[in-house]
Amino acid sequence: MRYSTFGSPPHGWRPSNNLLGFGTALLAGAFFLLHAQPPSSPVLVAMNAELARTQAKLKSQPVPPYYLSYEITETHSIGVAGAFGKLQGSGDYRNRQLDVDLRVGDYTLDNTREVRGEMNYPQYSTTVVPIDNDPDAIRAMIWHQTDASYKRALDQLTKVKTNVQVKVAQEDKSVDFSREAPEHYSEPIVDVQVNRAAWEDKIRKYTAPFARYTNIYQASASFSAAAETRWYVNSEGAVIQTSQPAFRLFIVANTKASDGMELPRYESYFGFSEKDLPDDATVLKAVDKMIHDMEALRVAPVVDTYTGPAILSGRASGVFFHEIFGHRVEGQRQKNSDDAQTFKQKIGQPILAKEFSVYFDPTTRRLANTDLAGSYLYDNQGVKARRVAVVENGVLKTFLMSRKPVEGIPQSNGHGRKQVGMAPVARQSNLIVEVKPSAVQPDLKTLLIAEIKKQGLPYGLLFDDIQGGFTFTGRTVPNAFNVLPLMVYRIYPDGREELVRGADLIGTPLTTFSKIAAADKNVAVFNGICGAESGGVPVSASSPAIFVTQIEVQKKAKSQERIPILPAPFEGGK
Repeated sequence: MRYSTFGSPPHGWRPSNNLLGFGTALLAGAFFLLHAQPPSSPVLVAMNAELARTQAKLKSQPVPPYYLSYEITETHSIGVAGAFGKLQGSGDYRNRQLDVDLRVGDYTLDNTREVRGEMNYPQYSTTVVPIDNDPDAIRAMIWHQTDASYKRALDQLTKVKTNVQVKVAQEDKSVDFSREAPEHYSEPIVDVQVNRAAWEDKIRKYTAPFARYTNIYQASASFSAAAETRWYVNSEGAVIQTSQPAFRLFIVANTKASDGMELPRYESYFGFSEKDLPDDATVLKAVDKMIHDMEALRVAPVVDTYTGPAILSGRASGVFFHEIFGHRVEGQRQKNSDDAQTFKQKIGQPILAKEFSVYFDPTTRRLANTDLAGSYLYDNQGVKARRVAVVENGVLKTFLMSRKPVEGIPQSNGHGRKQVGMAPVARQSNLIVEVKPSAVQPDLKTLLIAEIKKQGLPYGLLFDDIQGGFTFTGRTVPNAFNVLPLMVYRIYPDGREELVRGADLIGTPLTTFSKIAAADKNVAVFNGICGAESGGVPVSASSPAIFVTQIEVQKKAKSQERIPILPAPFEGGK
């Protein structure tokens, strides 16, 4: 079974080894491509020296490594968090972590191959390394992790070879690891510096309005500025240094209806620089809308189960495509024996209306006046990022690929990604939906009302804002998706709109894809963190609003806890 989630970044801030989750972005400043070895840094000196020593020492072993890579990631994060007008936390944190990928066997068959019939855990090693630029100290940590990785890899290769002998032949005959040309690249190391005191005041200001409402039970905001520097070397000769800043502001509030239903609202902002975040007036306007929305949701009627036509706003459509499609075109899923492989045999076949195309492009850093969180220069396997046209004119062309080949696609296309401490697999980056003018309609509401009347239904639905979603891609559970809306409206034949609550957008991919009929021309962006096998990675999904002739809605899970018995201790509380 494969389970993945996509949504806004977690609220609150605290020092953590996973602060990478606050986002990855392209360097805003200059960069340069080296035609030879990048300029040495103490970290690269240590990594290269230990890589060379390890290769020399282990080549005499009966089963030497055929491939070895080191990646050290340094994250410098400044964070501020607060709730109801008061500060909860503020800090500055820096750490470095080493990830080791060591492979024994050969490119055809190695220790990373799936052991069918067993739970498969990533054969990957990670450890914290010193933030001081002391090559000897760094090398000591690399040595220890490499030795442990080598021993585990030998044990695992024995299991893999036994599994190959006793199980039926694998359907996919492709090799275990692709050969890629080594990249040499370096850009200047950047850092983030912000006025933390000023952001402490902003967080107080952004969360203070919520304190005036005794039926809002959670209201917090977090700001983070993070610089991520990655040093990467491998035994094929790759040497890469990238350094990328990211800035995030996240606001979350939650109320509760009298029947126990939780009613959250979120606002999130992402940028490559501090100036890309909105000004105070914009944020406070969004806070006022969040409060208004929650007040309206508390008294809105609960939606019934429904099947019929709907409009998905651009943000909702982006998450819809991310869940329904994006995870099912990640390359390793076409090879895993437990995966449903929804689109494996569909290359060259139409899967969408001919006016629709979908591509993933980590090299695009801005779209629709919004920075894209899924941007990067090189993936976590040292492969250069590139634009991948997965669907062109409705026809499936390829899959997102790491260095794990599948039949017919022997090379990576720069989408081997991971959270620090995890093993890389093929993951999404910046998903972008493009629609030809022939499928663009200026007023999707008119189409929706016409379809309501055609199907003889009392109303249709508009999914206006979205929290995120999740999907299952395995064979042992229904191969379905669930998109989690926040703001949903009934649209009646006379054009009247009514806010409702408690709807989850569900379905199966092939059926739902066949019902997408039109789009508008207003592209919107959803930036978030996607969680799957290789951890949480920053992604974006961009799409115009779409019209779907048939979707299905189920009732959202609902808490059975009553609203608070005690009144709030502030404002109207007694």
